[in-house]
Amino acid sequence: MSLKGKTALITGSTSGIGLGIAQGFADEGINIVMNGFGDKDEIAKSCAEIESKGVQCIYNGADMTKPDEITSMIHDAAKEMGSIDILVNNAGIQHVAPVEEFPPEKWDAIIAIILSSSFHTIRTAVPYMKRQGWGRIVNNASAHALAASPYKAGYVAAKHGVAGLTKVIGLELAEDNITCNAICPGYVKTPLVDGQIADTAKARGITEEEVVRDVLLKAQWTKKFVTTDQIAQIALFLCSDAAENITGTTISVDGGWTAA
Repeated sequence: MSLKGKTALITGSTSGIGLGIAQGFADEGINIVMNGFGDKDEIAKSCAEIESKGVQCIYNGADMTKPDEITSMIHDAAKEMGSIDILVNNAGIQHVAPVEEFPPEKWDAIIAIILSSSFHTIRTAVPYMKRQGWGRIVNNASAHALAASPYKAGYVAAKHGVAGLTKVIGLELAEDNITCNAICPGYVKTPLVDGQIADTAKARGITEEEVVRDVLLKAQWTKKFVTTDQIAQIALFLCSDAAENITGTTISVDGGWTAA
C-alpha cells in the first residue's frame, strides 16, 4: 500500500530530527502536520518547503506540556486534513544535572514533554485510526530508552517510559491494523549538536574533532553520527506494509552503543 496521500502528525517537527522526518515523509507524498516552537518566519519557510514537494502542510503550535492543547491539536488536524494516519511522537527537551541538584520543574517539564505528551497524542489519535482501520505510531525514543547515563535522570526516565508505553500500545492495538514502535537513536547530527560541539571544545580546551570522537561518539562504536535522513527512512519503513508485523518494539540506531 502506498503512503502517498496519508497524513502524518509529527510533534517537535520545526527543527532537528522532527523536521528531517517531516521532509522525508513529504518526499513520499505524505501530508504533514507540523508542531513545535520556533521563529514564525522560519516555521512558515519550512512548511512552504514541504509543500513544494507536492503535499499539504499545516502547523499547530500546541504546547506539549498542556494536555488540552494536545487533544485539540489532534482533533483540529484530523478535521482539517481529513484523517490522522501516522503519529510521530518526537518532541523533547534535555537537562543535565546531578540528581540532588536536578530542578523539580525541569523534571516535570521533561516528563510532560517526552512521556506524558506521547500518552495524550496516542489516546486521542487512536480512535481516528481505529475508525479507518489503519494507523502507524512511531515514537522517537533514544538510546537512553535502553541504557542510562549519569546526570540525565529526567531524560532517561522519560525515554524508558516511552519504551514501556510503546510495548503496551503495540499489544493493545495488535489486532486493529495499527502498529506502535519506537526508534532509539544515538547522537544525531543536528544544528543543536553542532552548537554543543563548539561549546564543549571551548569549555574543555580541546579540538572539535576530539569532542566528537572522545565525548559525543565515545559510546557509538561506528564513530559516526546518526543522520536525520536515516531516522526518517526507518520511520517510513515502520509505516510500510513490510513492517505490519513489527509492533511494540524498539529499534536501535546507535552505532552499537547499546550492544556493548
